[in-house]
Amino acid sequence: MKISTRGRYALRIMAELANAQPNEYISLNTLSERQSISQKYLEQIVPLLTRAGFVRSVRGNKGGYTLTKNPNDITIGDILRATEGSLAPVPCLELEKNTCEKASTCSALKIWSGLYDTINNYLNGITLRQVADDITDPLIDNYCI
Repeated sequence: MKISTRGRYALRIMAELANAQPNEYISLNTLSERQSISQKYLEQIVPLLTRAGFVRSVRGNKGGYTLTKNPNDITIGDILRATEGSLAPVPCLELEKNTCEKASTCSALKIWSGLYDTINNYLNGITLRQVADDITDPLIDNYCI
C-alpha cells in the first residue's frame, strides 16, 4: 500500500479546514497558497471530500470550503478511504466478502488480514483534530523544563 499525493494533500487540506474558525469558509485559492498545492489539483481532490460528506462549499464573494463535521469525528482512515479507495494490502481483501477462490486454502491470507486490520486500527485511531493540533502546536510533545 502506498498513499498517493491525492491522499496526502487531502489530509493537509482537511487539517487546514479543521484549524479554521467555526463557520469560516476558506477559498480554493487560499488553500492552494497556504499548502503550496496547485489549484487544478485541489479541484480534483475537494469533490472527493465533498462526496464523502466531510466538506461543504459555498459560492460567492465570501464563499469557499468548510468542514461539515467536527474534526474529532473524522479519522485519518476516513479521509484516506475517501481519496484513495480501499486501504487493503491485497485485492482479495478490498470487498466486504472475500470472493477469492483460493481464500480457504491461502496460507498468506492471515498475514494480509492482520496487516489490513493493523492499518485500519491505526488510521481509525487518529482524528483530524489530533493532526490539526499537531500542526498548530508542533512542540507540544517536546516541552522540557
